[in-house]
Amino acid sequence: MPTAIAVTGRELVLPPPDGQTPSAVVLRSPDAQSLDDAAAEAATLLDQQGYLVVLYPAATPAAVVRRLHTVRSVLESDRMALLPLELPPLAVAVLARQLRQLSISDLSPGVLACAARLLSHYIHAGALLGSVARLDRVPVSLTSHVKSWMPGAQFGVLAHPTPRLVRAGGPADLPAPGYATAMTVARGQLTSHGHGVGGAGRHDDWVTGALAPAWGVRGLEEVPLPPESARWWGTPKLIEFAAAIPDLSVLYQLVASVRREECHWCGFELIGDRCAFCSCPVARGDEIPALLTSPRPALTSR
Repeated sequence: MPTAIAVTGRELVLPPPDGQTPSAVVLRSPDAQSLDDAAAEAATLLDQQGYLVVLYPAATPAAVVRRLHTVRSVLESDRMALLPLELPPLAVAVLARQLRQLSISDLSPGVLACAARLLSHYIHAGALLGSVARLDRVPVSLTSHVKSWMPGAQFGVLAHPTPRLVRAGGPADLPAPGYATAMTVARGQLTSHGHGVGGAGRHDDWVTGALAPAWGVRGLEEVPLPPESARWWGTPKLIEFAAAIPDLSVLYQLVASVRREECHWCGFELIGDRCAFCSCPVARGDEIPALLTSPRPALTSR
């Protein structure tokens, strides 16, 4: 049966790269939908699609996360995977699109859900910020904090996979991906300084005019800024970016090349060290007997 990919906001649904990629399901927040309606909607999706994989930033408001776990508990379903991701919101949207692309392949639901964790390692996510005074997700030195109060100061920040902060305006020396990527950009309330010349004689900002060429990205796409981005980065004055592998065949190869296991609790096929549906860790060797006699992982475990 097919697997539906779901997200917690409409801005996390990026345009499909082709005519075959399905859209993502948008699960509404508690203030926009009652629990009964949310449970009924999820039940219908499971009946129609078979499996549901929900991606959301780990920094998602607690009320939204509680709603997701409550719905899964009410349905008592082992076919609904909840995956919090330690990624900025735009990167979560990019990853969700990659899983949407892979959802039409022959990957099993368990492998597809586990692929989120694998593919997240290949996303370079960051932002150009007008201030780092409230940035608490990337290490920031005292000097950078002081400089962020200077008029016109801007900072290039890489949050994933290797945290790094540089003063924008000089070389774009954030660690580059070692493979071909395309870059997705979302602009907040920040007017970037000009760095290089773009089309029609205009001055590009630091992200598209300096960083993208330095990284050798093979395509640029602009999308709306996710509402959660300002909270994640500590300021609405930002330009968020995420560079990721655009080629579906490469994504499929990455996932298909990983050794597959069978979850000793729920039976799902998986890759990595943990089942995405029940959160049970992979047992190896003499760990199996202890695992089989241990309590079942709670449905609300993350």
